[in-house]
Amino acid sequence: MEDLIGYQMQHETVLDNTRLLLEGRIASNILLYGDAGTGKSATVKAAVNELSGNGLRLIEVTKNQLHWLPRLLDELTANPLKFIIFIDDLSFQDNDDDFAALKAVLEGSVSARSINTVIYATTNRRHIVRETFSARGNDDIHRNDTMQETVSLSERFGIKLLFEKPNADTYFEIVRVLADQMGVTLSEAELKRKAEQFALRKSGRSARAARQLAEQLASQEGRKLEC
Repeated sequence: MEDLIGYQMQHETVLDNTRLLLEGRIASNILLYGDAGTGKSATVKAAVNELSGNGLRLIEVTKNQLHWLPRLLDELTANPLKFIIFIDDLSFQDNDDDFAALKAVLEGSVSARSINTVIYATTNRRHIVRETFSARGNDDIHRNDTMQETVSLSERFGIKLLFEKPNADTYFEIVRVLADQMGVTLSEAELKRKAEQFALRKSGRSARAARQLAEQLASQEGRKLEC
């Protein structure tokens, strides 16, 4: 977790909630949502890595496997370990059968409230379900009911954490810390110039872009040292 720079509130919330799970107390399901490349998936995996010595395990489930969730939760109930069921990059179309399957589990069945499991999911969409122009239009006389359905799934997560793209200062701080960890010897001014150039090529600032830049700079300096 210490390798992830920025988003400290989000990291601590995930760790604190996961510790509740390990203590045998009621922990919340968590939805991590926001911009791509901000470290949502990395946050979950880092938390598991940090706490795995306490009997924590991660099981990753793809979207097309969601219909197996009730059976999986039943199987895990008697296990002495604690589990995070991890669903990465979650999104649905309207009338998606997998949407109904996950919603049913989160709605509060006995298996979903097992004391040794929680569900952590990441998505780039705030409400998970893709909204179409027809859904927004006037062709649906029950438009309000339809729109409420699109947000109902995200509301069933006890905790929702927003990961926004970093501003210029935060982005450069991530670059600077990672570059320092990797032994990059560029001056601060040169590093800042390269960081902004790299963000332009990547169509925006993100924690992922910062790490990619730091790795490239470290590799380039390594090749120079070998020459």
